[in-house]
Amino acid sequence: MNALAPLIVALLGGIGLAVQPSTNAALGRSIGSVLLAALVSFAVGTVILTGVWLMADRTPLANLRDARPWMFLGGAYGAFFVAAAAFAAPRLGLASMLTIMIAAQVVAAVVIDRFGLIGLPRTPISAVRLAGVGLVLVGAMLIRRG
Repeated sequence: MNALAPLIVALLGGIGLAVQPSTNAALGRSIGSVLLAALVSFAVGTVILTGVWLMADRTPLANLRDARPWMFLGGAYGAFFVAAAAFAAPRLGLASMLTIMIAAQVVAAVVIDRFGLIGLPRTPISAVRLAGVGLVLVGAMLIRRG
C-alpha cells in the first residue's frame, strides 16, 4: 500500500466531516427533523457500505460473534455525532461547530492514547502534545470569537 494512502483517506474523510453537518442540517430543515435527517444519513451510509462490503470484502457475518458488546458502540457515537452536528452547525456556524468538536476530539484522543484505552497502544503525554492540544483549543476559541 502506498504510504500516502492513509493520509489521503484521512484528508478526504476530514473534508467529508466538514460537508456532512451542513448537508444533514439542510436536510433537517427541509423535512423538519434533525433526527430524521440523521437517520436518513445513516441509512444512506448503510446502503453504500453494504454495497462496498458485498463487492470488495465479504468478511463472513459470523465473525461478529467474536466481537465484545462494547465494540458495537461505535455506531452509537457516530449517530450522536451526526445528529449533534446537524443540530449545532446552523446554530453555531460550521467553523465554530467543527473546531469545538475537533478540540474535544483531540483532548479525548490524547487521554485515550495516554492510557492505551480501547485497545490502542499507550502514548505518553509530552510537552509537545500538550502544546498541540493548547493550540487546537486556542484555535477553537479564535474561530468562535471571529
